[in-house]
Amino acid sequence: MPHDNLLTVSDFSVVYDVDPPVEAVTDVRLELRRGEILGLAGESGCGKTTLAYGVQRLLKDPAVITGGSASFHDADGTDVDLFGLDERAMRRFRWDKVSMVFQGAMNALNPVVAVGRQLEDVYTTHRPKLSRAQRREECGQLLDMVGVGRDRFRSFPHELSGGMRQRVMIAMALALRPQLMIMDEPTTALDVLMQREILQQISDLRTEFGFSVIFITHDLPLLLEISDRIAVMRAGRIVELDTAANLYRGAQHPYTRQLLASFPSLTGERGDFVRGHGEPTPAGAQR
Repeated sequence: MPHDNLLTVSDFSVVYDVDPPVEAVTDVRLELRRGEILGLAGESGCGKTTLAYGVQRLLKDPAVITGGSASFHDADGTDVDLFGLDERAMRRFRWDKVSMVFQGAMNALNPVVAVGRQLEDVYTTHRPKLSRAQRREECGQLLDMVGVGRDRFRSFPHELSGGMRQRVMIAMALALRPQLMIMDEPTTALDVLMQREILQQISDLRTEFGFSVIFITHDLPLLLEISDRIAVMRAGRIVELDTAANLYRGAQHPYTRQLLASFPSLTGERGDFVRGHGEPTPAGAQR
């Protein structure tokens, strides 16, 4: 029987081994439910992306995982220890079970390769038994699904708008029908109207395919709109985790209230700018 949770992270910590060492993520505990959108909020430098990379073992030196565990509860009922997989098994696991839309992803496409060919590479690597015709058909369906259109298969990235490039990256992340998609600031460089379209599309695709989403952003009002639950990070720790409705009606932690207060209202009196302090701290320093 499938576990109610898709991902369980326990006491997870990451230190950047510099001089002095920096505690980037400290004792994080997090559960992601099957089929939900979990927002991960906090200002730049608080550890959001480090947490997402660390769970997938994508961190590079000088980052060091110093403790904790991460378990993926597969739909077939098996539990996968993400830190117990060897490198080859972990490479197979990524994109197949968990995919990621990276920060600045719409600029990550290879500029000299057509977008359809880049999509096709996912199937060439992870589904080598598919014929070329089958790969092309899968890619066409993906481009249609995200609103780009299969007629753009031979287009190069510079021939697409920023929103269309972002949709191609979402299509790439969906190619193998993963159970979890991690999205790191996927709409930051887009205008407001395009943000709205992308967010609606993510919500519709989640409803259709039932995958879970971890949506990382500093934009708390955006998360209040699209998330089922929100985890708020400050200085490498999760300081509050609740439903979006509860956070909006009555955030408990002072830092969460600061984040909510930092966004100006369209009505009412002008107030002072409020800023929290969410940066990681040197290892062993007082918080």
